[in-house]
Amino acid sequence: MKLIIAAIKPFKLEEVREALTSIGVRGMMVTEIKGFGSQSGHTEIYRGAEYAVNFVPKVKLEIAVSASMADQVVETIASTAKTDKIGDGKIFVLDLSQAVRVRTGETNEEAL
Repeated sequence: MKLIIAAIKPFKLEEVREALTSIGVRGMMVTEIKGFGSQSGHTEIYRGAEYAVNFVPKVKLEIAVSASMADQVVETIASTAKTDKIGDGKIFVLDLSQAVRVRTGETNEEAL
């Protein structure tokens, strides 16, 4: 099993969710986050005053999938969330050693 963590632009969330649902992803966790990457934030002008935006709003997706499905999920997120602009996000893939569905007690792949 794999845990896929993706940070994407907030306005891409619904489009990514629809794309993942269409390939068979049955669930995900979504969190609103702030962060910065290589661009280290940016400056904006508001009412004539310039100020620094050090943390950029993002949405974090956490998706647990079978190992055989991981590459397809990563490719789907990457292609759907891409805008070709700085700050499109990042995707991380981690090994997931155990999963338990609380309601039924199912474990691992059956719990996904």
